[in-house]
Amino acid sequence: MLVGNRMTKRPVTITSEELLSQAKEKMAAGRFRRLPVVSDGKLTGIVTERDLRQYAGVLDHTKVNAVMTEKPITVGPEAMLEDAADIMLKNQIGGLPVLRQGQLVGIITTSDVMKAFLDLMGASEGASARIDFTLEGEERSLVEASRIVAREAGDILGVGTYREKFGANPVCYLRVLSRNADAIAKALRQSGFDVLGVHRTGTETRMKAEG
Repeated sequence: MLVGNRMTKRPVTITSEELLSQAKEKMAAGRFRRLPVVSDGKLTGIVTERDLRQYAGVLDHTKVNAVMTEKPITVGPEAMLEDAADIMLKNQIGGLPVLRQGQLVGIITTSDVMKAFLDLMGASEGASARIDFTLEGEERSLVEASRIVAREAGDILGVGTYREKFGANPVCYLRVLSRNADAIAKALRQSGFDVLGVHRTGTETRMKAEG
């Protein structure tokens, strides 16, 4: 997934000669926490909500260029989203201006990354559930699990694996859209799958062993 597909295009900007009070108004109107600072389409800095808090009381008398971060860390639209997330995490920043050939074309934020993650996991669909299980034996494959989901009138929104800790056996998951995810989990168990749990948005149901 590329940054260019998830960034906010044509972001609201501000110039270095404008006042912090104007920056505050723009942030409040757009409900965001940072503004790229530009001059003739070129990025010259970035000003954040944190910067404004530090100058509370003098916003009407302080220009953006007095507090902005010059030469902010940037990323290109062709960069992988996970690379942008890694940059933000390592530098403890909440957003990155996106540049193409030196021109500002967007901004990518932690909120954008989280939304993309939820979409990738299929979790943005509120009626969905995630079923976790382990594969044991050649006859128990993701293909067979998919067949069971279809047989139980469910739709698969996402498929993947993860590990609870390094070195542990991988856990498979299916993000399914179904009126009865528990019935799907039961069918998987009856077919020999080791079902670990059914997880819904905001809730968690652990399956108990059935005799």
